[in-house]
Amino acid sequence: MKNLNKIVYVLALSLGIFATSCSNDDNEGETIVPLEGTYNLSKTGTQNSDGTENLIDAPQNQSGCSRDYLELRVSNKAVIGDYGANCALTKTEGTYVRSHNDLTITVGNLSTTSDIMNLTNKELKIKDKTTGIITVYTR
Repeated sequence: MKNLNKIVYVLALSLGIFATSCSNDDNEGETIVPLEGTYNLSKTGTQNSDGTENLIDAPQNQSGCSRDYLELRVSNKAVIGDYGANCALTKTEGTYVRSHNDLTITVGNLSTTSDIMNLTNKELKIKDKTTGIITVYTR
């Protein structure tokens, strides 16, 4: 009887561990990499109907200057850095909100919502929901 109690106890313990390890870990495709950080503008382009992407080096980046950037802060503040003529930096500030795999950036009265296509420790790739333009940022 004592051995039966041990077997039942071990079986119950094993079942409990198995049940907790199989809990719903599904994040519905949402990445768990933090969104906050500074991203340098790298590429832009579009996606064909067959899913292939046509990406080119971002023409917004001025030759000989640092790359334009997007900074997303923990406080939900967004800072867009644009290097223009003579490499002069212009910073535009706004806010951002992430809802699952949507990223909405608001500057003044203008809001843009994009799908987060890829978010890793090295890359943020977004696709504008209105225009379909893909923008790739790197850290």
